[in-house]
Formats: sequence, C-alpha cells, structure tokens
Amino acid sequence: MTDFGDKLVGVYHFLADRTPKDIPLVDPRPRPANPWVRNGEALVAKVMAGGDIRASIDRAIALLGSLEQAMGNGDRVLLKPNFNSQDPYPGSTDLEFLRAAVELLLEAGAKVAIGESSGGMWRPTRTVFRKVGMFELACYLGVELIAFEDRPDDWVKVKVNGDYLTSVPMPRSAYEADKIVYLPCVKTHNLARFSGALKLTVGFIHPGERRALHARNLEQKIAEINLAWQPDLILVDGRKCFVSGGPDKGELVEPGVIMASGDPVAIDLEALNILGSYKANNRLLPNPCDSPQIVTALRHNLGSKAYRLIS
Repeated sequence: MTDFGDKLVGVYHFLADRTPKDIPLVDPRPRPANPWVRNGEALVAKVMAGGDIRASIDRAIALLGSLEQAMGNGDRVLLKPNFNSQDPYPGSTDLEFLRAAVELLLEAGAKVAIGESSGGMWRPTRTVFRKVGMFELACYLGVELIAFEDRPDDWVKVKVNGDYLTSVPMPRSAYEADKIVYLPCVKTHNLARFSGALKLTVGFIHPGERRALHARNLEQKIAEINLAWQPDLILVDGRKCFVSGGPDKGELVEPGVIMASGDPVAIDLEALNILGSYKANNRLLPNPCDSPQIVTALRHNLGSKAYRLIS
C-alpha cells in the first residue's frame, strides 16, 4: 500500500476504532515488590553506552544486582517497546536495543513475546511493524509478535479505581504474562509533557479509548493506567532524546546513557533530570517532582521519589 493509502487507513482507525463490548472485569495484577532497593531507596542504574549495546545493558543490570532477582527460567515475558509510530529512534524504539534486550531475556530462559498497539493515525500496528522491520526481527529471534488490536477477544477491563479512571481495557496477553518488561525511550511530549516508563503504558490501552484519554487530564490519566500493573524491569534507551517537541519528532540531543530499574517513577525522575539538563523550548517543570504524571503516580504509591542513582 502507498503512504497515502496508509494514511487513509490510519484516519479510519483513528476515527472508527471502538472498544469491544462485554470485556470481562478483572482486578489489577498483583504488584511485585521491587527487587532492587537499597536502604529503602529504589535503585536506578545509569551507564554510558558503548559500541556494544548488549554489554551496556548487561552492565546496567549488574549494577542493580542480577536479572534472576526479577525473573527466571520458563517465565512468560511480555516485552513492551515504543512503536507508537514508525518514526526513527528516539521517536520509536531502536531495533538494535530491542534485539539486545530480547536476547538477554531469551538467554535467561524466558519465553518472550513482544506486544504493542500504535497510536493515532499510525494504526494499524502491523503497518508500523512492517515499516520498521519488526516482522523480520521477531522471526529472526524466534519470538511472538503481537499487535494488540488484532485480537478483538483478547482484552480484559482492569479495575484501577483512580481519581480520573475507574477501569482500563488492557490486553489479556500482557495481563496474564508472568513478567512484564518495559523499553521506553526518553523524550519530551507535546501533550503529556514527557514520555518515559509511565507513559509507555498508554500503548497497552485499547485504541478505542485513546481519544477520550487525551480529552482532559491526560497526564494524570497516564499515571493511573499504571494502577493496572507494575513492570518487573524497565530498560531505558537514553542514548538519544528529544528535548523539545515529541513524541515522534523534536530537537535531538545525545546523552549517551542506558538505564535500568524496577521502579517506573524513580527512573522517570532520572529521565526528567536528563531532559531538564538541556536548554530547550519545552513544557518541563523546574522540579521534576511537580510534573503531573509524577505527582499522580506518587499519590497512588506507584513508585518512589527517593531513589539511589548508581553508575
């Protein structure tokens, strides 16, 4: 299909996608204790990325402790990258970083599936997968690739009982996975102020809910989606970032870092510190703890602002 044809299909999905009726209502996933804590402080590992991305990821995890503290042999792991669009990294996940993360999990004995649902007028997700080369990569790695909206019966409505959201329709394939791993990029966002680990959960919610989600109180709702579950591991690719614009295009900088943590709030706070260290035209607040995503997440005990950075 031509790019024009893809855009027409995208407009159709943006306007016509609807959440299936009669989705079963379920409780949130049990929230695992963060295994990487020291003296009551969540650990955030940050390393300078070298030419070998896998070695850099290994180094970051070694600073935390070990992967085995969070997951083990035979675990069914749902890995969530950032393919909201097909735009080049850091607009989307870098395939080399994704490949390194998958290989790490496979070597640990995990059964890996990669899942995503793209946003707005970039849907259907399989179009984004095709354009970025995900079908070929998944085949090469021998892992399952899931476009969530392609499975109309594979949804559950998770009770979150937040101040802005009472429930969220989420993929059963993620809800029933043994472990969940996030691969966020680091970037400013023209609507949500910034995009990181908390924001990555928007890619789980059913596309039929996306427009209403953005109507008002977006930043608070982003945080409350995270009441559905806690990721077991977060690997942040901060080699490149957008410090203005976003999520798909913006002013590009190169901090050259890779981070790892089990705490989405702590790692987002460090990401905000990185973004805020650059002079740029954006909506970031002087104190990252004042960001509505962070304020709401802390109110719901979704993570900690008391973290220890190790590098």
